[in-house]
Amino acid sequence: MAARPARGARDAGRTGRTPYARRDGTTPGTARPGGRTGMTTADGRSSADGDPVAGPPPVPVDTVAAVVRQWQTVRPELDTGPMEVIGRVNRCAALLQQAEDAPLRRAGLTRPEFDVLGTLRRTGHELTPGDIARETFSSGAAVTKRLKALSERGLVERRGDTRDRRVAHVRLTDAGRDLVDGVLPDQLAYETTVLSGIDAERQRELAGLLGELLGQLEGRLGLPRV
Repeated sequence: MAARPARGARDAGRTGRTPYARRDGTTPGTARPGGRTGMTTADGRSSADGDPVAGPPPVPVDTVAAVVRQWQTVRPELDTGPMEVIGRVNRCAALLQQAEDAPLRRAGLTRPEFDVLGTLRRTGHELTPGDIARETFSSGAAVTKRLKALSERGLVERRGDTRDRRVAHVRLTDAGRDLVDGVLPDQLAYETTVLSGIDAERQRELAGLLGELLGQLEGRLGLPRV
């Protein structure tokens, strides 16, 4: 019985084409000269000795990338690098706000309301509405509205200053403290899920970069550092 031809030969006989060959003349599955199999990196570059070749990180594919490409087409002389950072920061913030926070929603809280409660809980003492506004980067009017809603739910309480009636002091009630302590672990778990697509090391790198940017912005705006 005649030996069956190799698969490559059978394919060549049926299609009239030779099996796919590399540039050096070898076919997939065969060794390159020197006895080592070549490798190709994600960006399409080859390594003749078989060792991976480090290349640039992949270009993110997102809405901002499309916007940047459009600007580069109509205004190629402009440096759109800052847009790739600021645009993505703004886009991430907008999407996170739109998605809302599941644990907070279940507790009937908005993110700004939770920020007020969290500020009172982590500082551990009474604060004036002005203090809360500075801590939460909010306007005085917005804080007043949030305190009113939280007070009506029995989560915070206000008392007047004994020396200046224009000044109020705000503190958590027992119910407010219990709510924060109950929601926070679930909220952290939710945020962990949001970031689960990024490994821990890169999360730390991202946090450091964002912290550097935030520190510079706070310094330029004259905002107090914690």
